[in-house]
Amino acid sequence: MSKQSCLVIGAGDATGGAIAKRFAREGFETCIVRRERHLDDLKALAAEIGEDGGSAHAFGADAREEDQMVELFAKIEKDVAPLGVAVFNIGGNVNFPITEMTSRVYRKVWEMSCFAGFLTGREAAKVMIPRGKGTILFTGATASIRGGAGYSAFAGAKHGLRALAQSLARELGPQGIHVAHTIIDGAIDTQFIAERFPERYALREQDGLLHPSEIAENYWHLHCQERNAWTFEMDLRPWMEKMA
Repeated sequence: MSKQSCLVIGAGDATGGAIAKRFAREGFETCIVRRERHLDDLKALAAEIGEDGGSAHAFGADAREEDQMVELFAKIEKDVAPLGVAVFNIGGNVNFPITEMTSRVYRKVWEMSCFAGFLTGREAAKVMIPRGKGTILFTGATASIRGGAGYSAFAGAKHGLRALAQSLARELGPQGIHVAHTIIDGAIDTQFIAERFPERYALREQDGLLHPSEIAENYWHLHCQERNAWTFEMDLRPWMEKMA
């Protein structure tokens, strides 16, 4: 295939955007996705990728909605390019004491961080299996392997996403599809951290925050691995971060 597409579900202004830019630099038709209300932001990201010489396509879709995801994958295959890489990068990090956690919030976080990952993995597998190749990457967090006070919803969802990735790796690996899960174990250099955790953000000058472009570089390395030595799980953290 001369042209391939790279789909990034959850392409915000930090990690997801950096991943899209990294694959676009390698010639992939990048397909960036967030919910419809973020479409203007996605179009700005697509324009930025285009200015750098890449090609990007912005799609407004809710990754929790099965019909929308089925339609999204079909449209990419038909109108853009065969899917070579699918990246699931939705977060859903919330903190509530268990007695204040509502069923609505818990369910929403699970839908965003786990169920949407299932839909992404399933639809990616459908188009990759016949070709016998492809890469599916899931973004995890510290909460993927360790729960914390107030993080029952987030940890539950991320634990579930990790289990999903493990199952897909065992099922799809023998069919030529590389499935990998990353554990982002540390604060990322974002405006969110700067505004809400200024004391943490101060560590930026000491390389104490994960930089989105360096995370993206590792995603590219995962995709480029030879199948005789595939990585399933990679954990990324700043040098001064305690291990999860």
